[in-house]
Formats: sequence, structure tokens, C-alpha cells
Amino acid sequence: MKGVLLVNLGSPDSPEPKDVKPYLDEFLMDKYVIDVPFLLRALLVRGIILRKRPEDSAEAYKKIWWDEGSPLIVLSERMHKKVVQKTELPVALAMRYGKPSIETGLQQLADQGVTEVLLFPLYPQYAMASTLTILVLAEEIRKKKFPQMTLTDVPAFYNKPDYIKVLANSIKSSLEGFDYDHLLFSYHGIPERHIRKTDVTKSHCKINDTCCTTPSAAHKFCYRHQCYETTRLVVEQLGIPEDKYSLTFQSRLAGDKWLEPYTDIEINKMPAKGIKNLAVVTPAFVADCLETLEEIAMRANEDFKEHGGENFHAIPCLNDNNEWVDVVANWINEWANAEKPVV
Repeated sequence: MKGVLLVNLGSPDSPEPKDVKPYLDEFLMDKYVIDVPFLLRALLVRGIILRKRPEDSAEAYKKIWWDEGSPLIVLSERMHKKVVQKTELPVALAMRYGKPSIETGLQQLADQGVTEVLLFPLYPQYAMASTLTILVLAEEIRKKKFPQMTLTDVPAFYNKPDYIKVLANSIKSSLEGFDYDHLLFSYHGIPERHIRKTDVTKSHCKINDTCCTTPSAAHKFCYRHQCYETTRLVVEQLGIPEDKYSLTFQSRLAGDKWLEPYTDIEINKMPAKGIKNLAVVTPAFVADCLETLEEIAMRANEDFKEHGGENFHAIPCLNDNNEWVDVVANWINEWANAEKPVV
């Protein structure tokens, strides 16, 4: 029997430091997030970062927390419920960090007699710190707890026509009535070394102006290429002039070389360049979360206006958008009737 496990990032149980700290510990101690030897990672995370960060992060979470709970969890649950209504397969929802766990999700499917699982990371672009860590953990849990199961994963869908269409439509709809000077595509940042580590050719990725546009087998796992390609395809579909959009990366940690240009720095420069009305979309996420609601819609908004900007519009993620739900359900149903995913 076939079933589906949708997996998103996750969230603390509450916006209080006592719950934020274990969540950050699980997240930052992931060897695919901070990819250094365990002892060094433990020193950085538990000896330095977790001394102050839980309180700061808790304050940020409090700004965006809903009465129903974490926006990421609530929105993922809404999307999940809609998908369930559009397929006959059992569909469970899990988070890579926090609750409900991947093990809990697989158990829910096993309890319904599922032996073939379509593992669906809810990330359009592939990255070590998002997609890969889900795939690795799910396989570890499967081997240990559910050996009777088989897992098939949905590949990164950054360039799939159905996804591009619904993303473009969502952006277009959100921009109605907003006369923007510039549209910024802000993607979650990752260390440059992650790009090189996922380069299957071990030589293609130079992280320059040409490697992402030069055809290569490396692109299947190259987060940077996939971000640029998502942007290119959406811009092409919406007919946005080249001088009216740009791409940046947000949410970096100090001490490492991360993908550039940086969202906060670029946004702060824009008013001086004559950009007074800015729209920002965050296509690395399919559900609004701390990085979109606090970092972009609040902090970036404030910074933009402090530097002379006038109007700032944060475009919502796809969330439980009905068109997006239809796309996900269609991919699931296609898999249900095929030997392998056709997304």
C-alpha cells in the first residue's frame, strides 16, 4: 500500500526560551546544517550560540506567533488537510526538527498499512541543510524502525512547470494594486562550501557568474543554480524587465563565507538607487515562517524605510494556496498510478 509523508522544517513548541533552546540545539547540531566535526560543532552550538541565541530567537518568534501556534506548523497543517481531501492515499505531515517528527509521521503511515512511502520534502530547491538531511534521517529511521517500508523521494521541483506557474500566479496576485519599483527574490542563504560539497562533478561549481548558467550534472544538486533558475523561469512567465528584479540570499551566520549578495545589505542600498517601492518574495519556502514573517516582513521592512524607502510589500509564500494544493495532490496522484514520481 502506498502513502505519502510531507516534510517541512519545523518549529519550537512555543516562543519561550525553554522551548526554543532544544529546537535550536536539534537544528544546529545537525551535521548537514553546521557541517564541521562533532566536537567543534558542539563547542560552537552548545558552548557559544546557545548561550544567547535562544532568548533572541524567542523574542523574534513572539512577534510572529499566532493564537493557533507556530505559523509554519499551522500553515503546513492547513495545506496537509487540503491535500488529504484530494487524494485517496494516506498522507502524513512531519517536521525535520521538532514535532511532529519524521518517525511519528512514518508510524502514522505504518499504522494504516503503508509499505511504500513517497517522501516529499517541502523545499523547491535542493540543499544539504534542507533536502538532504530529511532524506538521510528518514532512511535511518526506516532501516531501524520500519524495515518493511520502501522510500521514494520527490526531487527538487524548482523548475517544474506546474510549480513555476503557481508561484508566478501567486506573485502576480499579491502584487495587484502595488506599483513596485523593484521585485526582490530573496532565498535562504547557505555556506558556499555546501555548494562545493554537493557538486557531483567535484569541479564545476566556481560560484561565479557563469557556472550556474553552464549546463552541468552538478545542477541537479546545486542550490545556487536552482535559485537562479526558479527566478529566471518566474520572471520569464511574468514578463518582468531585467532592470526591475534581482536575487539575494538571507539568514546567514557569522564566521563563514555564505552565498552573496546578502538580502539585508542590498535592501538597505536600494532607496539610494531610487527604489522607493519594494516587493520581496521568498521562493525557498513554501510556507511562511520566522525567516519570512519576522526577518523579511518586519525587520527588512523597517530597515528599508529607515534608509529612505517608502512602501514595502512582503509577498506571502504559497502556504495553503488552492492552486499549490492542487499541484501537490496531482503529483501524489500521478505517483500513486505510476512506478516512480513524475514530478
